[in-house]
Amino acid sequence: MQDKMMSKLEILAESAKYDISCASSGTSRNNKNKGIGSASRCGICHSFTADGRCVSLLKIMLTNYCIFDCAYCINRQSNDIPRAGFTPKELADLTIEFYRRNYIEGLFLSSGIMRSADHTMEKMIRVVKILRQEYHFNGYIHMKAIPGASNELIKEAGLLVDRMSVNLEIPTERNLKLLAPDKDHQTIYQPMRHIQQNLMENIEDRKKIKSTPKFVPSGQSTQVIIGATDETDNQILQLTAKLYKRPSMKRVYYSGFIPVNSYDKRLPVLQEVPRVRENRLYQADWLLRFYDFSVDEIVNDEHPDLDLTVDPKLSWAIRNPQFFPVDINRDSYRKILRVPGIGVKSAKLIVMARRHRKLNIEALKRIGVVLKRAQFFIVCHEMSTYKLLESSDEYIRLNLQDPPLLEAKKDPIPQQLVMGW
Repeated sequence: MQDKMMSKLEILAESAKYDISCASSGTSRNNKNKGIGSASRCGICHSFTADGRCVSLLKIMLTNYCIFDCAYCINRQSNDIPRAGFTPKELADLTIEFYRRNYIEGLFLSSGIMRSADHTMEKMIRVVKILRQEYHFNGYIHMKAIPGASNELIKEAGLLVDRMSVNLEIPTERNLKLLAPDKDHQTIYQPMRHIQQNLMENIEDRKKIKSTPKFVPSGQSTQVIIGATDETDNQILQLTAKLYKRPSMKRVYYSGFIPVNSYDKRLPVLQEVPRVRENRLYQADWLLRFYDFSVDEIVNDEHPDLDLTVDPKLSWAIRNPQFFPVDINRDSYRKILRVPGIGVKSAKLIVMARRHRKLNIEALKRIGVVLKRAQFFIVCHEMSTYKLLESSDEYIRLNLQDPPLLEAKKDPIPQQLVMGW
């Protein structure tokens, strides 16, 4: 590889590493016996760094030149850092070379904003067109939509890529204006609405004509920066819940603030947001999407921030003893799902298995229930006592808190979550 290309790659890959909204695909793009590459419905193969960030895609920026001056961004206009930019052809060639060497299985493409949002989007679309139309690349492509870009460009891009994302960055308008005076939420939400509208129209079109190309088949995602401003977890999760009401929104990612511009007095004075807070937000996000919890049950005015010592599901259970005990052999699937130590798969297996026999502790172990957690909140066949009556909140917390998370400041952990709650 030429020294000039290697230098660009180092600069622009480094500039892109702070964007984590690319951790999964969830789409299917068949090869059809021509071209190269494919995208699997179950997601491309991911590997993770020590701090849990996904590195499976070629995550890169078209350029790190930017006309904006956001306080939290390493690529802000006023920063004296090495700058570089690929031509669309160069970046397409680089992607194909990496794919052929089996380094990657897809592309995550973002960019600083050059001249205008539309100009930048046109350049990024050109990269994808070369990959799809000239190289017949069928692999996974995730592209950032630039805030302020026209609907025509959003639509053109969405027919070529698998997923698009528009990062909110700062959860509230007030704090966004403080740290990124060139941005506002209205401009950020605009491409989100365009993606959703085009996706809904595409679904209707495909009902009439099956050969109609899919529009962003893997939906859209966004990223929120945690800790750069004073929003509580309650505010963040209320925003998350609203975003998930959009049918096209698949994931909200939470990125702990990293002080890359420590000289800016608008930013908090801290080394790094503890990974444990990110982890708790992802766990709470999981409860919202798969466990039928509402935000007010997880956090509220009385408890505005998530408990860092125990996971959100256990924290809710400790605060709501009136909900328990849950009778494994009698209560509904929804009630069983709320027991700490019982996940979605285990809850479904319990409901199926109890049709044939009464379930005892041994049966729950075979199903996969984490009895270390669940034992305090359930009753079942042959279970002698209801343990929550004999246990204080402090005793439960002491026995069920997550030791690795408590040490997160010393030893950052991966963000892959164990969801067997």
